[in-house]
Amino acid sequence: MTEYLVFRLYAPLASWGEAAVGESRPTATYPGRSAIIGLLGAALGVRRDDDEGQRQLRDSLAIAIKQRSPGSLMRDYHTVQVPASQAKVTYRTRRDELSAPRRVINTILSSRDYRCDGLWTVAVWLTPQAELTLEQLEQALKAPHFPLYLGRKSCPPAAPLAPRREVSALLRDVLDSGFPPLCGKDEGDESRALRLPESALYAWEGATDALDGNGQGVESSEVWDMPLNRRRWQFGPRVEYRRVVRAREER
Repeated sequence: MTEYLVFRLYAPLASWGEAAVGESRPTATYPGRSAIIGLLGAALGVRRDDDEGQRQLRDSLAIAIKQRSPGSLMRDYHTVQVPASQAKVTYRTRRDELSAPRRVINTILSSRDYRCDGLWTVAVWLTPQAELTLEQLEQALKAPHFPLYLGRKSCPPAAPLAPRREVSALLRDVLDSGFPPLCGKDEGDESRALRLPESALYAWEGATDALDGNGQGVESSEVWDMPLNRRRWQFGPRVEYRRVVRAREER
């Protein structure tokens, strides 16, 4: 039997960053390890430049996700004007930048992707070398030190995270446990309002059969979302397992 902390993530907009090249800022369909660690760190009050606090979070927790809905993709188009670099010229504020001569102003085009009306269940549990407790994390999510957001500051949660601790022999039983409906009176109302798909995606770390003791239909890949240094924005690889479960297969 293992003790888990389980909570829910929902917002009209969420952005789960992936590797970004050039002007495009894509989003994954569900939160990765870095996003969950960042959210829990904000709840605890661990700053990005607190290397020891970030290390404790990284080494103490294992995570799993149930994606009830990836939401729909929205792409936000940006134009930003910035002055070109000039020798012996320092722009200390945004006002200084905008006051620069028009001849040195450049326009940067970029796009940022978001997931609209996505819904995810998250479970975390302690590793053997953990220096934190699930009770600390639960209380932090109920009364966070810093504001919480789903990937970007423009994406605050739109529903209570409703964190709770559960003890179970199977990880899937915890991820399948219910929460109060976001809308309507029951899960059927919620499913229709959010247009939840007929299948759910499970993603976890650990072992191939860690979800429910059944390793069939499981795929794995190396994902680069292990936070190594928040100040330098460095990430390392980990192995993630995934399985899609159709509604008729769910218990």
